[in-house]
Amino acid sequence: MKEHPQGNPDLLYGLHDRPAPGKAFLGAIQHVLAAFVGIITPPLIIGGALGLGEHIPYLISMALMVSGVATFIQTRRIGPVGSGLMALQGTSFGFLAAVLAAGFVVKNRGGSPEEILSVIFGVSFLGAFVEIFLSRFITKLKSLMNPIVTGCVIITIGLSLTKVGLTDLAGGVGAEDFGSMQNLMLGGGVLVSVVLISMIHIKVIRSSAIFIGLMLGLLTAVFMGRIDFSLVAEAPVFTLPVPFKFGFGFDWQAFIPIAFMYIITSIETSGDLTATSMISGEPIKGPVYEERIKGGVLGDGVNSLIGAVFNTFPVTTFSQNNGVIQMTGIASRYVGFFVGGILFVMGLFPVLGSIFTQLPKPVVGGVTLLMFATVATAGIRILSTVKFTHRNILIIATSLGLAMGVAFVPDVFAQAPQFFRNIFGSPVTVAGIVAILLDTILPKGYGTEFDKKTSTNELKPLEETVS
Repeated sequence: MKEHPQGNPDLLYGLHDRPAPGKAFLGAIQHVLAAFVGIITPPLIIGGALGLGEHIPYLISMALMVSGVATFIQTRRIGPVGSGLMALQGTSFGFLAAVLAAGFVVKNRGGSPEEILSVIFGVSFLGAFVEIFLSRFITKLKSLMNPIVTGCVIITIGLSLTKVGLTDLAGGVGAEDFGSMQNLMLGGGVLVSVVLISMIHIKVIRSSAIFIGLMLGLLTAVFMGRIDFSLVAEAPVFTLPVPFKFGFGFDWQAFIPIAFMYIITSIETSGDLTATSMISGEPIKGPVYEERIKGGVLGDGVNSLIGAVFNTFPVTTFSQNNGVIQMTGIASRYVGFFVGGILFVMGLFPVLGSIFTQLPKPVVGGVTLLMFATVATAGIRILSTVKFTHRNILIIATSLGLAMGVAFVPDVFAQAPQFFRNIFGSPVTVAGIVAILLDTILPKGYGTEFDKKTSTNELKPLEETVS
């Protein structure tokens, strides 16, 4: 039975191809560079907001180490656990609000940083079983898996993340020189260089487009005096993981929002893995696809379980790495083994990871803006397989309209209860929930007469249709 019914002529290495070790390592470095900031940012934000101070470097190391193990499990597929796709795993931005809410529950009653972390990791550990349970029958929930829902979710993921990429390109949140010509030229130069390099037909050069673009940006930043490598020397040389280093706590008020986020991230992971399958030239329907989705969501849950044990926050599939596959043409899951190894070593030796923290925001933004946008195009490709009936157009328009509205106007629910804001404050959550509800509620034959009329008009000359 042929497992690649769709194919992808733009791929240099398919899912089961084995690039030479040197090429695999270079491809892995590009995935690491694309995901590194995303992996370490949640611990930085959570640590700063909750006043965790001295524990932040350790949390960053554990985030990198667990992301390495989780990526290996997700790409290798151990038994039923993992998708077997080139799907990088990392600490999830989606859990930020829920984790902070859990932390403040403890902090507001006078809890120490250690008590805060014990409760966060305790509820994260138990909450992971929600996703593990859901993974076993998620493919039976057809309303979660159809192309309309996954397409809308993936488009929303990509478009909402472009704000992050453009913000970094302009200098990053809170930068004193935000939007300066120096930042725009540095970030814009990186973006243009990646586009131009990606157009070169030499396989090795094209597959290295992101890495070359980042290195060109780094060299330019050095000449501009924007790199301070003295900070690298201050990083710890070596660290070891300690299971439940901060203890194991629990609080129902902290547990509920995190448990709900595990449900939401199951939907997001299904969408991300669908995009990965499509970009990798793999099926997006049928038994092979469904097993990958079940294994991928199960992998998310198991990896989050491992993350809680080893003192880091819930992990999920990173959507930006679909952009790396699209840009480099490398979809080989064997590259994921190298990614996992690199991230694990960076966690063991924080001094290595600290080198990448010196990449200026505009350099990173120039690359991520392009990659996030390619994720959105993957969603568009999925929607292109949907028949645009009156019913389906209503679902897509309502879902995307509300989701992007929340992305553009994040304060729209400012006066709503906190629990409501936790659920509907995320554009991706809105896109998924609205698409699922409408696809379930609206009858399959809704708008049939309108579709017939429209179809008849399409056969007439334009001037007759208008008249």
